[in-house]
Parts: sequence; C-alpha cells; structure tokens
Amino acid sequence: MAIVSLLELTLRREAVADAPAVIRETLVATRAFDGFLDVQVTVDATDPTHVVLIETWESLEHDAAYRVWRATPEGASNLGSVLASPPVLTKLTTLDGF
Repeated sequence: MAIVSLLELTLRREAVADAPAVIRETLVATRAFDGFLDVQVTVDATDPTHVVLIETWESLEHDAAYRVWRATPEGASNLGSVLASPPVLTKLTTLDGF
C-alpha cells in the first residue's frame, strides 16, 4: 500500500532564498530512490520559512529504507544547512471509503 510522508521543514529566515536550490539538489537522490512515486514541495502562504514536502512512496518499507539511507554518510544532504530546527516527519495511509 502506498503511503504519504509529510516532511515539515522550518527554514532559517536568512536561508529562505537559498532553500529552493538546496531542496532541489536533495530531491535528485530522493527521486532516484527505489519505491519513490512522487513529491510536492509546498510553502506556507503566510510564512516562507515553513515548507512541507509531500512524498508518496510505494510502501512503508520503501520509505523506511530511504530514511535509513539518508542517515548514512552516502545519503547525507545539505538540507541541514538551511534548517532552523530538525524536520518533522509524519507518515500517512489512506482511509478507504471517503
């Protein structure tokens, strides 16, 4: 079953201009990872420091493997350079019948 992962980012105010390039660079490897289906990058309409990545993965297992990989030296990205605090990850599944 596909899952949706919401990755909420709080950017440092002084890094808002640099963040799109860093996110774009980070997503190159994300898009190439096994089980990746889609990503949308959204920004709060009233707060440019609040960015939410909406990722769709084939399964919880694919998402979990990706998170483990990102925690390794090979999977590390420069995303931390623009963040004011650690990202918040929420994993969602779809309720049938709606």
